[in-house]
Amino acid sequence: MAIEIERKFLVNKDKWNEQSKGKGVFYRQGYILIEPAKTIRVRVGAGKGFITIKGASVGASRPEYDYEIPAQDAIEMLDSFCASHVSKTRFKLTYGGKLWEVDEFAGKNEGLIIAEIELKDELEAIDLPDWIDKEVTDQEKYYNSNLSIRPFNSW
Repeated sequence: MAIEIERKFLVNKDKWNEQSKGKGVFYRQGYILIEPAKTIRVRVGAGKGFITIKGASVGASRPEYDYEIPAQDAIEMLDSFCASHVSKTRFKLTYGGKLWEVDEFAGKNEGLIIAEIELKDELEAIDLPDWIDKEVTDQEKYYNSNLSIRPFNSW
């Protein structure tokens, strides 16, 4: 079984804006199914499409199956089968020898910036960049699926 171990952090916008972050990739993603035990997501960005099935989170871990699909199929699924969506620009940076993915959200989630780091195990030590504000791994309201139905700007 494929397991994703991921920690999430809020980003300090002022410190983040001082970073040299390169060019990000714009993603549009939608949800075919959002339930506590499982989520089915479709994503398109940089000319590629993906379908992802995620299981329930236990701590920072959860089952995840992620498959590349034709971009046009992903667009059609987003338009036809997804009741809720999020859009964001993702930046990838290396810090402390680890890959960080930082999402600047758009639309109804504009103003929210979340950093994610995937780990090999939940107890793996990490160095936090100075642009990290606070950890939100266990706060479900920051899951992309929840942001698609309860956007940041409605809190």
